[in-house]
Order: sequence, then structure tokens, then C-alpha cells
Amino acid sequence: MKLNQATDYAFRAVLHLSKLPPGEVVEARVIAEQEHIPMRFMLKILRLLTQAGIVKSYRGVGGGYALAKMPRDITMRDVVEAVEGPVYINRCLIAPEECNKRSTAKCSIHKALFSIQQTINDKLEEYNFEILSKN
Repeated sequence: MKLNQATDYAFRAVLHLSKLPPGEVVEARVIAEQEHIPMRFMLKILRLLTQAGIVKSYRGVGGGYALAKMPRDITMRDVVEAVEGPVYINRCLIAPEECNKRSTAKCSIHKALFSIQQTINDKLEEYNFEILSKN
């Protein structure tokens, strides 16, 4: 499993917004400049985060973006899944019918990978943006 660059940018954008006073709206351009994120990616990422309910978009004069939730209620897993979809390290973990062996219930490799995936998910959920914004 490898997180893509868009996910890294999304982490940085959410962290940026987490450090602002609650409800403060900031333009995408400001986030992009301060976090060194190309503007073309910034808009795409903010759209994904908005669709996931992590960020709220405000239109018009004084418009921009703000967190839709408190930083403590946004985990790293939330951001990963907003950008990349569900976290899984092997296709048979998300779709058992994809198993070439067709025996996920008895497969020791499947069970081990499931355990590893669960550990990854647990760790991503352990870190919320309130914790991250304090470091």
C-alpha cells in the first residue's frame, strides 16, 4: 500500500484548516500558497474533502473553505478514504470474490493480511487533527 501525493496534500490542507479558529473561512489560494500545494491539485482535493463532509465550501465574496467538523472528529483515515477510497492492502480484503483461490474463509494469508489491514486502519483512526495540530 502506498498513499498517493494527493493524500499528502489533503493531510496538509486539513491540518492547515485545523490550526485556524473554528469556522474561519480561507481561500483555496491561501492554503495552496502556504502549504506549497499546486493550485490545480488544491481545488481537486478540496472538492473531495467537501464531498466527504470534512470540509465545507463557501461561495461568493468572502468565500473559501473551512472545516465541516471539529479537528478532533477528523482522523487520518477519514482523509485517506476521502481521497483514495477504502484502505485495503489486498483486493480480496475488500471483495472476497476477487480471491484467486476462492477460499478467503480458510486462507491463512487472507487472515494475516486482514489483521495487518486492521492494524493500519486502527493507527490511522488513532490520529485526529486536533492531536496533529498541536505538534
